Amino acid sequence: MGAALRAAVRWSGLVVIVAGALAFAFALPKAQPKAQPIAIDDAPVLAADKALGDAVRGGDKAAVRRLLALQFSFVDADGKTHTRKDFLGDLKNVAAAPASDVNVRSYGLIATVTGRHKSVHDADVFFLDVWVKQKGAWRALLMQDVPIAADAVAAVPAPPTTPQFHECKNPCQTIPYRVRSPAEQDVVNAFQATMKAVVADDAGKWGKYVADEFVVYATGRAPVTRSERIATIERQKENDTAVAVGEVQTMRLSVYSDGALMIASEAPPDGSGPPYRAARVWVRRNGQWLMAISLHTEVK
Repeated sequence: MGAALRAAVRWSGLVVIVAGALAFAFALPKAQPKAQPIAIDDAPVLAADKALGDAVRGGDKAAVRRLLALQFSFVDADGKTHTRKDFLGDLKNVAAAPASDVNVRSYGLIATVTGRHKSVHDADVFFLDVWVKQKGAWRALLMQDVPIAADAVAAVPAPPTTPQFHECKNPCQTIPYRVRSPAEQDVVNAFQATMKAVVADDAGKWGKYVADEFVVYATGRAPVTRSERIATIERQKENDTAVAVGEVQTMRLSVYSDGALMIASEAPPDGSGPPYRAARVWVRRNGQWLMAISLHTEVK
């Protein structure tokens, strides 16, 4: 009886262990974060971007034309904006060297290609190429360069500071842009919320409208990540720093499903700094528009 009892105990213990392991195995997936959706194939975007670069350097105007959206524009490292017509008419003077450190991100019908290259004037620049999928084909919507300084300071593009509270009318309350759809209004609302948060030194509110992968690039400065930007806003609050943001002079906004591109000409208030061309890519996640990347190219 003793041997039988010991065998039964061992068997029952084994059953408990197995049962517990099975229970844990079935419970484990519920405790894990939901699997992220598989990203779309980035190869066509990269292929289109490379084809565009090769065609520009080769002076193949017909090939370049096929790869450009009708709304295309190019902002060079000096902050000069080239329309589609101007770009096609002067390929020799806009041709950049092949890119390095290339990265692609997909936002539905919009995709971004970023990296570094030498401009036609042999300057080191960070570039942003924004692509949009139209009628099943990827076409370039924007190309923008930001000069990279060898001794770039790791700081946010410095907003002008004033000794007193800055009342932000443009862009916090109004901007010179006529909204054309509810989606555009939502993007504008998100943009204005980020500007209000910067002026109010409210890092928490600013972060609600900014994607985790966010980086800001500005002329002659090192890139700044989302966490670094939040830390800067928090320091401004601790120091009770009054901050002003650039005023929007002109704006263009294009929304494609869950992706959007905002292009603007902006300038610090009261001429306290040089004007600049701003490009911001937005993505809608869980019903909220988030800023994914921002570029500021000073106008020379």
